[in-house]
Amino acid sequence: MPAGTPAPTPARAARPAPAAPARVVPSGVGMDSSAVRAAMVRKLQAQGISHPAVIAAMLAVERHRFVDSALVNQAYEDTSLPIGQGQTISKPNVVARMVELLCQSSPQPLGRVLEIGTGCGYQAAVLSRVAREVYSVERIRALHDKARDNLRALRVPNLHLIFGDGMVGFAQGAPYAGIIAAAGGNDLPAAWIDQLAVGGRLVAPAVTAQGRQNLVVVDKTARGIVRTELEAVHFVPLKSGIA
Repeated sequence: MPAGTPAPTPARAARPAPAAPARVVPSGVGMDSSAVRAAMVRKLQAQGISHPAVIAAMLAVERHRFVDSALVNQAYEDTSLPIGQGQTISKPNVVARMVELLCQSSPQPLGRVLEIGTGCGYQAAVLSRVAREVYSVERIRALHDKARDNLRALRVPNLHLIFGDGMVGFAQGAPYAGIIAAAGGNDLPAAWIDQLAVGGRLVAPAVTAQGRQNLVVVDKTARGIVRTELEAVHFVPLKSGIA
């Protein structure tokens, strides 16, 4: 991490924040969100998601708390939604698929995990339920602040939010049992591979030799790197620096 980069910001605030105005939750989500979420998870299972820890996490994390009020009624649909700054919250199926790929790489729970691209904080919250410790890096200050606000009430003790350049990873927390990215570039940054533990797994979108963006899994073994290209995906571009 370059000199001057701020230290990790715990998702759990050191002191209680002033009470924020209650979010207006449209009918069909609020008190009965567990039923709507259960229906979402049944659809995920029908699409092939089967890992017990992932299913439990998707059932537990309330996605409607991470989207704007005007979009709350769409929170449990299998669609990406805008979160500001030209970014989106990924589809539930994509989140579940990528987290499941991480979980399949080792016994549960996962050890330390690095997330590149905190966004609104939803995937970070899901990861915190399948890993012992999560470091999540966001390069856009407005989104880092939004995620911190979204996560504050949840008081997640094993989740740390970092404002910084995700392309350089977060060396202070390395090595990682898992690395997951919510943005795709022409290739996977060498820093991510370096910070991955032997026996660890990286799941990220990347442009393949055919010029398409695909989901890529990298397993770091004692004998070297094993790269597997999976289905086509569409993620926002991976960028360097902070904004």
